[in-house]
Amino acid sequence: MITIQDIIDRLTASVEPIPNTVDTLTFGAPETEITGIAVTFMATQQVLEQSFQLGANLVITHEGTFYSHHDGTQALYADDVVYEAKKWYIEGTGLAVYRFHDYWHRFQPDGIMEGLIHALGWQEHVTENLPAATLVTIPSMKLEQIIDVIKKRLGIHFMRAVGDRSTECTRIGLLAGYRGAGHNAIPLFSKYNLDLIIYGEGPEWETPEYVRDAMHAGKNNALIVLGHLESEQPGMQLLADRLRKWYPGIPVHYMPVDPVFRIV
Repeated sequence: MITIQDIIDRLTASVEPIPNTVDTLTFGAPETEITGIAVTFMATQQVLEQSFQLGANLVITHEGTFYSHHDGTQALYADDVVYEAKKWYIEGTGLAVYRFHDYWHRFQPDGIMEGLIHALGWQEHVTENLPAATLVTIPSMKLEQIIDVIKKRLGIHFMRAVGDRSTECTRIGLLAGYRGAGHNAIPLFSKYNLDLIIYGEGPEWETPEYVRDAMHAGKNNALIVLGHLESEQPGMQLLADRLRKWYPGIPVHYMPVDPVFRIV
């Protein structure tokens, strides 16, 4: 018999214990036997319903279930009908929900970043793994060509960019998720002589504005903003693939989530 706790132990075994981690079993009992696993970037209501219909009783989500990095803040939503309906559904179906965020990012290499690199097909171009970024050197491509490659390989219909679309790029910094803040991204341009930074999301008044001023000063710097989900979801698909290899007798379902924003 394989239990929820067995899965958690396997997922966290290679990383030193993390104090005050958000990676917790927010619903369910650790001794429950696993019937199926659903792996997702975000445990949306739709994902929860599909997971239950597929017979999975453990949902592994990268981000918090209740609209906050710290699910302990869910008390803020007490008496909110959307929050209550979601909580009622989880408890009523007996689904277990495990948050797998901090530990996955602490894998060597970072599991989320590894998934993004694999999805882009840039494994052979990695030159250095930094704590919050991965550096790659690709054959020279114009910014507009890189945008087309990303759209095709990640299945993204739109993204945002700063820079001349004809800029030739070869040295690239990748920062998945919410790592696009200026203190993370901006120093990489000069320290590593980067042409382009690609990240999930970050404050719009920091790195994007730096690139705007760099362009005005005659530098050929560029930025691509994928979106948080779009940059991290491949890492959860990688996790699902890994779980299938570890537990061939357990159904493991990868549950992709559609981008939340639309072009209007």
